[in-house]
Amino acid sequence: MADSREHSFAGTRGGVTAREWPCEGARYVVLLVHGYGEHIGRYEHVADALVNHGAAVFGPDHMGHGRSAGERVLIEDFEDVVTDVHTVEELARTVYPRLPVVLIGHSMGGLIAARYAQRYGTGLAALVLSGPVIGIWEPVRKLLAPPEVPDVPLDPKLLSRDMAVGATYANDPLVWHGPFKRPTLEAFDRTLETISKSGAIGSLPLLWLHGDDDRIVPLPGSRTGIEEFRGTEWTERIYPGARHEVFNETNKGEVLADVGEFVDGVLAR
Repeated sequence: MADSREHSFAGTRGGVTAREWPCEGARYVVLLVHGYGEHIGRYEHVADALVNHGAAVFGPDHMGHGRSAGERVLIEDFEDVVTDVHTVEELARTVYPRLPVVLIGHSMGGLIAARYAQRYGTGLAALVLSGPVIGIWEPVRKLLAPPEVPDVPLDPKLLSRDMAVGATYANDPLVWHGPFKRPTLEAFDRTLETISKSGAIGSLPLLWLHGDDDRIVPLPGSRTGIEEFRGTEWTERIYPGARHEVFNETNKGEVLADVGEFVDGVLAR
């Protein structure tokens, strides 16, 4: 595994811990944006593959997640999380000036990355969205409908066909294993609407990755969002039989190779 080091900074709502995977002679920088309830440490193998491909990788634990401050999984405004990610980009640019920056977001991280591209896309070379919460996400509506949010934690078996992934997730003390919180769900709902109303991303190259058996963020709802959001240049990779975490799927080598090929195409221009 690639070496890594931690950075800490004062985020919008408390201290944020970020991880850096350095790369000597880096060709580009990756901002890696994790999903709901998890932490950036679950992306060690993704960062390792990217470093081997020539990337210096940076990624924060979002507020209320992992080693960062805040009530667990409480996000009242995703605009604050976007701002925190931008602070990480600024840090990365001080360490690796003048390198192109690629933003990669998974699941809730895809929601954050999509909004980030709308706010800060002029500074990005490319965007990769993996199983993004974008467009129509039916679970948020179902969870917000009753007066009390149902105590329905995420089912680890739905993450990947590789059952070891779910088992490791279930035993990870930095992963949140409890129910959703209403303010976070309301923030999801508002941000989905904001992204929908804020327009397409123009000429920013987009790669969309999704498993066609994703039951956490179903493919059809995300496709609706991608159709609204994508700009003039986009590529999709839909993996048959894959579940939610395509970077942890049984064909993760193929997925990571697709990311590398996409980035190579962008950098070759």
